[in-house]
Amino acid sequence: FISILATLLVIVVFLCCISSSSQILQQEPVTNLYPKILSTEEIGCNWGNISFDYVYWFRSISNHRKVEFLGQCTIVRPTYAENVDKTRFKFISKSMSFTLRIINVTEEDAGIYSCVLKSRKTNEEIWKPGTLLLPGVTPPTLPPKAKPTPPVKSVCRCSEKNSSQGCGSLVLWPLVGLIAALALALICTLYYFSRLPKKCRHHFVK
Repeated sequence: FISILATLLVIVVFLCCISSSSQILQQEPVTNLYPKILSTEEIGCNWGNISFDYVYWFRSISNHRKVEFLGQCTIVRPTYAENVDKTRFKFISKSMSFTLRIINVTEEDAGIYSCVLKSRKTNEEIWKPGTLLLPGVTPPTLPPKAKPTPPVKSVCRCSEKNSSQGCGSLVLWPLVGLIAALALALICTLYYFSRLPKKCRHHFVK
């Protein structure tokens, strides 16, 4: 891990030395790819919907602790470094993105592949951390997804006839009836005392 960080630091220092233009480091995690041996793998390099004129490709090998310059690619034509196998490494350019295609991937191709996008109009450079290529390595097993918790069923001891109304109606209406009965009794009592003669009321008060 320390060697990988060291190689990435070397790339940053290299970029600062070769150009005095404004540079942007894209803050994104390194992506892991696990291609099969002798398969074909593609690594993309783009920046949203912004168009760039050319791209630099780098590869950092952790085992040898070194950074390799693979070449550069413009919209017109690619340019490869001397130690790059042109039959296996292909630089592909499109209108809005660049792609590095590796044919017949081997274990020696393992490493972090990063790119630098550059624009002539704005004289701006954008460095992307890159992709960690691990040929022949078995991808880690993802943890099983947690099963969703089943919904808790409400306990409702209702008969089938009253199931459409729910349990609330069975409790609410008896409660309303009880309150109405108490209110009626209170009204009748007050009405009874209001109809008594004043002497009787005085007698009840004593």
